[in-house]
This record gives sequence, C-alpha cells and structure tokens, in this order.
Amino acid sequence: MLRFLPTESNIFQSFPHFAVVKALRVFTSATCSTIGLTQTQVEFEDDKNKCSDAAELLSKWGCSDDDLVRIFSRCPSLRNADPMQVQSKLCLLSDLGLCASELVKIVNCRPRFFRSRINSCLEERMAHLTSLFETKEVLQKAIVRNPSLLLSAGRYNVKATVELYEKLGVKKEDLIQMLLLRPTVISRTSFDAEKLEYLSKTGLTKDSKMYKYVVTLIGVSRVETIRDKVANFVKFGFSEEEIFGLVGKSPNVLTLSTEKVQRNMTFILGTMKLDAKMVLKLPYLLYANVDTVLKPRVLLALKMQDMDAELQIMGPTIVSSLRMPEQRFLKLFIQCHDEDVANQLMEFYKRTKEVKRLGESSKKYSKSGFPF
Repeated sequence: MLRFLPTESNIFQSFPHFAVVKALRVFTSATCSTIGLTQTQVEFEDDKNKCSDAAELLSKWGCSDDDLVRIFSRCPSLRNADPMQVQSKLCLLSDLGLCASELVKIVNCRPRFFRSRINSCLEERMAHLTSLFETKEVLQKAIVRNPSLLLSAGRYNVKATVELYEKLGVKKEDLIQMLLLRPTVISRTSFDAEKLEYLSKTGLTKDSKMYKYVVTLIGVSRVETIRDKVANFVKFGFSEEEIFGLVGKSPNVLTLSTEKVQRNMTFILGTMKLDAKMVLKLPYLLYANVDTVLKPRVLLALKMQDMDAELQIMGPTIVSSLRMPEQRFLKLFIQCHDEDVANQLMEFYKRTKEVKRLGESSKKYSKSGFPF
C-alpha cells in the first residue's frame, strides 16, 4: 500500500497522500509512541476504492448512523464530496489515534474540515506540535479542540505564536493549558504597544497564577474592544487602575459584553443599593445572570422582608446567597420554613424567574465577529 512505500521515491510526489505519509515519520518521535495500524484500518484502506460515496467511507471508518447524521447536518456538502479526498483526512486522523467520536467534534467545530487542503508545511507543523504537546493524548485533545492546527494556513503560525508567548514569560506547560482552554490563541494572538501597556497596568508578575489567563485574553482581544470595555466601566465611576486591577483578579471580566456589564451594574446600583466598588471585591456579581439569579433572589429577600421581620435575609447573607447552587439556595431560604410560608415563597420565586425581559423577543442581535 501507499503508506508503506519509501518516502524517498519521487513517483508519488503528485499524490495528496504523500504529505500524510511524511507526517507519519515525524509523529514517530521519541516523545510520542508510534501509532500502529490495526487490522481494521488496513482493511479500510484496502477497500477505499470500493466506496461509492463519503457516507459509505465514513461508515467503514467507524462512524455510526448517529455520527453520520451529526456530521452531515453540520456539513451537508460532505455528502457529495470525493471519497478520495475524504479518505486522505481520515488516514491522517487514524494516524493520530483519533476515532469517530472525535471526528464528530472536529466537524462540529470546523464544518469545512474536509474541504480544507492539507498545507504543504504539514510535516514541519506536525513535528512542532509533537514537540510542543509532548504526549499523544494532549496532542489529540488539542487537535479536537482546534482542528485548524492541522489545516493551518499562513495566519496560523504555531511556532511564531509559541515563541511570542515565551518571550512574554508564559511557561510552556501554562501555554499548553491555555491552548486547550482557548483554541483561538494561535489564530488571533497579536500584541502591540497598547496591549503591552494594558498588561503592565494589571500589576501582575510573570510568576502570578493569573498571568497566563490575562496575557492570553489580552492577546486574542481586539484593542478596540478593550477600549470600549474600559470606557464602559469608567461610566460607573471606576478608574483605569481599578479596572485593570479587577482584570488581574478576575481575567474573564474581559470576556463580558458591555451590555452584560451595564445590566448587572444597573441592577446592583438600582435594586440592590450596593456601592459600585463592591464588584471589585465580589467580581461574581458581574457574572451572575440578572434574570435567573440576581433578580429572583434579591426580590425574594425583599418579599420576605415585607412578610415578616423574622424571615429577613440580612445584607451579607443576600450577597453570599447569589453564589449558591439552586438547590442549596432553596433549601436554606425557602424549604426551611413552614409549609404554607414555603409554598408562598416558592410560588413567588418561580413567578419571578419566569418573567421575561421586556422587549427580549423583538430584540435584534448583530454579529460583530469574534466576541472579545
């Protein structure tokens, strides 16, 4: 078969599978064990020319009917794809130790996976990925999370991105963790003087536990987006020092939309009557959902205050209750009362959660690309 022929031969230069064969030689390095072919894979390759369409090919590769439904619903054009082109991708996935369940995730993440060409730099990229992730299991997880690592074009320069973060002080093991957490790190990272200034304003050192989260979030964010979000916080009386201090303490604040921050801050100031600076100590107030967490629980506390002084939920307890899981909150503040009172409180709580946001059904959503 093609994959067992010597790679030095020139007669197969025009075949698309040649890049896959070369990739195998890279993957059998000291850091990863060689991936051998199973008897099923051998039979699959022997029968590849007998497959009339992509569906039959995928079935022979190990995809169940449910897998095929999910794959074709995400990528309908795959039904009419050339089986030979599909087979070259499947061979590569087999060599990496990936199976049908991972293929479903890959296609769901990148529907055009089978339509994208394998770059001529695949061998070099595979060598670098193998060296970077060190183990086969981690490499598999990274590819499933970001299939573009295999199909990368010029803007997906893995080596340059890794070198950039190493210069910024991110350790290799931390960078691997971030690549698995945020697959867009490779494709969207960029740094300029303004971003580096934002990073310095957080006051984090390179040894800080939060540093890797902050530097990658700033790296993948647009400068314009960061400016807008900083300006949004300034409207509520925060200084830039306080804002970036909050980012250093809770980096995911950068992922919140301006509308989300505005709604939460308005509720915190208007209904809860708390000081704006409270979110600097309790960032989770910005993350909680207004309609399903903040509003029902705070209004329930006000309802209990109106019913009986003994049922009051005190200030600090209200704030701490916002972090509780639903069942724990119900047990501590509703189910602990007499049946009549508990039923009344539960009815009010459910009714409050079911109230729809005014104008939500007619709201128009505009897509602005990458969210942050």
